[in-house]
Amino acid sequence: MTNNFVHHLCIQTNSYKETLTFYTQGLGFKVVQESPNFHGRDFNTWIQLGDFYIELQTGKYNEILSDGNTNSQGLAHFCLWVEDLNTEITRLRKLDVEFLTKNNEAIYHVENGYLCKVKAPEGTIVELRDNRGI
Repeated sequence: MTNNFVHHLCIQTNSYKETLTFYTQGLGFKVVQESPNFHGRDFNTWIQLGDFYIELQTGKYNEILSDGNTNSQGLAHFCLWVEDLNTEITRLRKLDVEFLTKNNEAIYHVENGYLCKVKAPEGTIVELRDNRGI
């Protein structure tokens, strides 16, 4: 395999506006393409952070998507590296983002760096960490 990389994740949501705001204003993604009325969905939108994309979509018309479960198989979270974790936490708290705490702390040390986890409006867990290594 040569020149392979992760292109995007697809996230579905019942709360499109809140979810779009979380990823753009909260995490710094930019809207690349927003397609209303896309193949039976209210929206199918592409957002970008660097070379990484999220395909953000609503369920099919009149469909209420069920909640995710962090104790199931499949994607548990995805991680974004940030230069200054404390600054990001301060900024996200001003936006009333929900933090997942460990021992009542939003930021904690794991092996070789610090991290925090936040919950997007649709339930996706996003880890923010200040260490580029594994």
